[in-house]
Amino acid sequence: MRTVIAAIVGFTFALGLGISGMTLPSKVIGFLDVTGEWDPALAFVMGGAVLVYGLGHALVPRLRRPFAAEAFQLPTRRDISPRLLLGATLFGAGWGIGGLCPGPALVSLATGGLAVAVFVVAMTAGMWGHLVLGRLRA
Repeated sequence: MRTVIAAIVGFTFALGLGISGMTLPSKVIGFLDVTGEWDPALAFVMGGAVLVYGLGHALVPRLRRPFAAEAFQLPTRRDISPRLLLGATLFGAGWGIGGLCPGPALVSLATGGLAVAVFVVAMTAGMWGHLVLGRLRA
């Protein structure tokens, strides 16, 4: 059941990204170009996402348990670590340079574009490298 729910949620997310145009790097670059022809569309997409998250965040404490799991898996850390700042900086820089982040990049693979495929390969290599380095440090 959890796999079916995950597939439905993933498909809905992909559909939303596609409909909103967030799979187009030009949309993201247009949002980040505040000195040129600024495109506010991404602000509305982000606002909608924050609204949905806020509703879910408010609802979770009122529920005994999730629909398809034994317990909620909520983060316990509240500090802002150097590692978090570095990761956020790398993510933001990659997003600004490439115009894609992981979700839209995976959805964009359906179009078969070479630039997106290169991005996803580089992203996967970065994730794998992080995993390997984390295991070496442990």
